[in-house]
Amino acid sequence: MASKEVRKVEMNNVINFELVSPAAKLVSEAMYLVEIPGDDGAFGVASGHCSLVSSLRAGVVRLHKEQGTSDVREIFIAGGFADVTAQSCTILAEEAIDVKDLNKESLEQYLADLAEDLEMSEGAEDKKRVQAKISLTQAKLNAVSA
Repeated sequence: MASKEVRKVEMNNVINFELVSPAAKLVSEAMYLVEIPGDDGAFGVASGHCSLVSSLRAGVVRLHKEQGTSDVREIFIAGGFADVTAQSCTILAEEAIDVKDLNKESLEQYLADLAEDLEMSEGAEDKKRVQAKISLTQAKLNAVSA
């Protein structure tokens, strides 16, 4: 039965896509194209892609269900890994949230609060922890502003 599913995917020119975070499986459906923020640069995955495993940076995954449409779902991920084969793409994300669910004003306020925390932080480890939160929050803000 699996071979029939694979043939069906190849014939429809789509890949089986899953996006999973520790909190939930956000997506599990067929996609025409998936744009992924790799550590070494963004890349696209479509049916027939060569197999690879890639580490991912914080950024936006863009999901295209059909060729030639402007209907694109955007999901922010806070890093993770992608496992790609010719018929499938699975992303294991540290954190994942639909970009439409991010609130620009809340992120800006949180960023301001983190800047204050950074000024008041003592020790290299504390500063490093706050700077990591600032980087992640800035990446989310960039996703909302794009």
